[in-house]
Amino acid sequence: MATRKAPEKAQPNVSKEDLLQYYSDMLLIRRFEEKAGQLYGMGLIGGFCHLYIGQEAVVVGLEAAAKEGDKRVTSYRDHGHMLACGMDPNGVMAELTGREGGYSKGKGGSMHMFSKEKHFYGGHGIVGAQVPIGAGLAFADKYKGNDNVTFTYFGDGAANQGQVYETYNMAKLWDLPCVFVIENNQYAMGTSTQRSTHSPSYWERGVAYGIKGEEVDGMDVLAVKAAGEKAVAACRAGEGPYILEIKTYRYRGHSMSDPAKYRTRDEVQKMREERDAIEMVRQMLLTGDHATEEDLKAIDKKIKDVVNASAEFAKESPEPALEELWTDIYADEIPQEAV
Repeated sequence: MATRKAPEKAQPNVSKEDLLQYYSDMLLIRRFEEKAGQLYGMGLIGGFCHLYIGQEAVVVGLEAAAKEGDKRVTSYRDHGHMLACGMDPNGVMAELTGREGGYSKGKGGSMHMFSKEKHFYGGHGIVGAQVPIGAGLAFADKYKGNDNVTFTYFGDGAANQGQVYETYNMAKLWDLPCVFVIENNQYAMGTSTQRSTHSPSYWERGVAYGIKGEEVDGMDVLAVKAAGEKAVAACRAGEGPYILEIKTYRYRGHSMSDPAKYRTRDEVQKMREERDAIEMVRQMLLTGDHATEEDLKAIDKKIKDVVNASAEFAKESPEPALEELWTDIYADEIPQEAV
């Protein structure tokens, strides 16, 4: 008896240009974060530094579903979000190093950067604090009567915070155009979801409030984009809010100071080898004859040049002057004793 031939896997309905863009955007985030890790090790970045390596498909996929005017707010693992929405790598790196050329003029550091032009309302250092802020941004857009959407990002660790559920309730009461994005990297700070919560399906918690949602493969940028488009369409149609629980995986520790001993190296390596989001798109480009190995090497070189230039810009940018430390605060004048 003849063996039935397995059906060929359907080719994704995506253009060459889009695939190349997603590949470049994710690669920029990874190379930037790798460089940030190097600068941290050299002592040029102080304080906390939470890298986004491994999770790149989440924000790149959702930004592909956004339009001009949409807003975004996230937690302290925020560098990737800044780059994905179009913020300048020079300004981001300079802020990481506490320099005057940074987005917050060197006064905010890794966790406190903002861009009015790119509608980026910050990384936030308090776990879950950005969730009600995101709902507030969405409320403003509904009040103004436009069709903008706010992407409110938080992690599986923050998903157990009480303010998240207070926000869910208010958001549904007013049908706010808010996409709640749970970046479930499965370990929060260092405790697995299996140990930290009895109901690890976080998106289903929205059912109690009448909020629609779904789980998404966060290592597949095309799956993220498709889910993002569905969520955004619902919000623009006045059916929001919407919850996306995006299952992803960070390759590094919670922060640069975390040795990540709560998981094995084999586990991380397996994810890198079998589920890496950038490698997935890379293979799609090669097997679809959209790009050659040389083409992709050229893209990588171009991105490395951009990242290296951002590091040099940061190193050459001066530290903020003393008088700058007293700007952008709620004070009428500089106290004389501080001059």
